[in-house]
Amino acid sequence: MTANGTEGRGGPGAFRRRLLLAVDAQGYGRSDAVTQREFQAGLARLLDAAAGAAGLDRDRWETQEAGDSVFAVLPEGTDEPALVDTFMRALDAGLRAFNRNRVPHARLRLRAAVHFGPASPGPNGFVDRAPVEIGRILDSAPLRGALAAAPDDACLAVAVSASVFHDTVGAEYTTVPAEAFRQVRVEQKEYRGDAWIWVPGSRAGQPAPVPDRPAEEPRQVRPQPPTGPEYTGPEPTGPGPTGPEPAGGAPVTRIRVTADEVAGDATVIRADRLEGTVEGDAEVGRVAPGGTLIGLDLRSGGDGK
Repeated sequence: MTANGTEGRGGPGAFRRRLLLAVDAQGYGRSDAVTQREFQAGLARLLDAAAGAAGLDRDRWETQEAGDSVFAVLPEGTDEPALVDTFMRALDAGLRAFNRNRVPHARLRLRAAVHFGPASPGPNGFVDRAPVEIGRILDSAPLRGALAAAPDDACLAVAVSASVFHDTVGAEYTTVPAEAFRQVRVEQKEYRGDAWIWVPGSRAGQPAPVPDRPAEEPRQVRPQPPTGPEYTGPEPTGPGPTGPEPAGGAPVTRIRVTADEVAGDATVIRADRLEGTVEGDAEVGRVAPGGTLIGLDLRSGGDGK
């Protein structure tokens, strides 16, 4: 670890509020020794290259490294939007190049977190609130789940704290739109707070669209039963999606879903177009932090051709 803290008045060490970066490799512990060595070397090269692309002097970072992970306190005056935007885009591009032609178990996929807060060097690492908070965000279930649920070609999932999101992304200092992030609740050990997740090059980090109202002119295609990664709960019970038709000929779709917990993004019905009436209800014990339960997801507009 590189550090240069000094004794400060009123406490052991100087008070500093800095920009923090934490990165961790997915599945490192399950990899063999050869792959772990490749991951370590690749991670160092990729961080160097991304820092160079963003105009960040990595030689001035105060870092703590542990094989598959890096924690860094960046110098005062570091360009925060450059770290969230240019650095992460370059890191994602580097990961995609690194993983090209590699078998799935040998692909390097990273979780990254960005935070801003008080951090000072201690006898065996950094101390104060911010290093603990960024560690909780990096290890949180929503961030791990976002990377796990992303397509195989997605290599990076980024989480930023509330202060970073509002001051950089929300204030439009980056080319990454706020809509590319998904707000989640992080409840990790003693930490409770909000974070925003972005998966570059993928919609995996974004919330599923929820229609404001039923379509005024329902399309002439029957809905399909809940299948695929959009639905993570139990199979629906009761009559199937092609229920009895009233005298007028239009079908009635009746769906009932019961679940103790929704831990991811669950969509009860997903269809391009609907015909007739949809009736349904759900009994869900709880929606876990970061989870989303959607009753209906209409995917297309226009004439559906």
